[in-house]
Amino acid sequence: MGKKFLAHRPLNFYFSIIKITMLKTYQTIKEAAGPLLIVEGVENIKYEEMVEIETQNGEIKRGKVLEAAENKAVVQVFEDIRGLNLRHSRARFLGKTMKLGVGVDMVGRIFDGAGRPKDKGPQIVAEKYLDINGAPINPYCREYPNDFIQTGISTIDGLNTLVRGQKLPIFSAAGLAHAMVAAQIARQAKVLTKTEQGKAEKFSVVFGAMGITFEEAQFFIDEFQKTGALDKAVMFINLADDPVVERITLPRIALTAAEFLAFEKNMHILVILTDMTNYCEALREVSAARKEVPGRRGYPGYLYTDLASIYERAGRIKGKEGSITQIPILTMPEDDITHPIPDLSGYITEGQILLSRELHKKGIYPPIDVLPSLSRLKDKGIGVGKTREDHSGVLNQLFAFYARGREVRELALILGESALTEVDKKYLKFSEEFEKRFVNQLYNEDRSIEQTLDLGWELIGILPKEEMKRVKEEHIAKYLKVDSA
Repeated sequence: MGKKFLAHRPLNFYFSIIKITMLKTYQTIKEAAGPLLIVEGVENIKYEEMVEIETQNGEIKRGKVLEAAENKAVVQVFEDIRGLNLRHSRARFLGKTMKLGVGVDMVGRIFDGAGRPKDKGPQIVAEKYLDINGAPINPYCREYPNDFIQTGISTIDGLNTLVRGQKLPIFSAAGLAHAMVAAQIARQAKVLTKTEQGKAEKFSVVFGAMGITFEEAQFFIDEFQKTGALDKAVMFINLADDPVVERITLPRIALTAAEFLAFEKNMHILVILTDMTNYCEALREVSAARKEVPGRRGYPGYLYTDLASIYERAGRIKGKEGSITQIPILTMPEDDITHPIPDLSGYITEGQILLSRELHKKGIYPPIDVLPSLSRLKDKGIGVGKTREDHSGVLNQLFAFYARGREVRELALILGESALTEVDKKYLKFSEEFEKRFVNQLYNEDRSIEQTLDLGWELIGILPKEEMKRVKEEHIAKYLKVDSA
């Protein structure tokens, strides 16, 4: 009967038996350096191959091959390996890459940096297992980013518009309110387009946090649960005391979940990754353990390529209804925008939102400095049929007025306000009102794009009409409510 049972088994059953018997276990771990192990005497080992480390106590730790040579492999372990007895531990090479089990059940759940449930809920029922490194998108198949995403924050929606399929980072600094900005965007973001049937688009948020403190993690979880944002979100959280290597895998795991929901479940996904500085620090630590030749400020020379492998997973694909929009958040060390992390991120992405310490000291939230901020694709998300026909003109006029107002403010500090002309004083008043009313808003204030544009017109009305050189006459007649005389 046993022979008859085996005879009716499919071929993949026998292949799985052969595969299990072919797994090789080595007791030749020769060296440990940080999260890395060096295994010698190996054969037919592949890059990115998954590894199980069996400790002297029988505990199993996971890792992957970081470097494969003719008879040696460098294994990157995802868990703490302090106290590991090299002589009595074994490495088992599994012959497969790291995969993430994905399914629609992920929405509304919280996971750790390795993709394991962190909310004390059950394991998800995986519809399929996907390689966390993703599949390269043929540039020919990419759709150009378009359609406006409303965040409810005027300085983003009105002046540095976020477009579906874009990657737009937030450059912050230590002590600034980037965590609150991230939580507010995650809570309020929505796509303002509808399907041909008139139904609202399916929208969800994938939130990935790397190396944050317990207090920050609890803040995000509480905010998401309190506001109901968790019901449409997937959270991946790696704490500061969690394994460093998890910070390297977390953004890739988060993006794998996003790609499944976007391109197989036709959802519009907003991916928020914080803090990319912690990710880069983890990359530098692993690079130093591998004794690689350092690049700028000790970061590995492949930092640009590595960051690009994350950022470039945003976008839209022809023939697919879903999309992935990225907002990576990073803290600039010593407020230095020329630091390698913001510098390289700015090259790869389509602009940046810059948080200002000066505005933060004034008590302004969110402290977004609009002049050095930039969204290179904003023209694709504004105008007729997307927001309002006057959006482009209001945007340009507010930029021009605020830039002139900042110049007048600096002039007033040197010469005094008595040296200013009447028009200069109006520019000075505009800059102050712009920061108090347009930039500044409540943490729970969700402004529609119409409210943002109407507020912009109120502020434009502070200046005489002859100064309004970037808005059309018909728009002035239609939208300007304040007497500018």
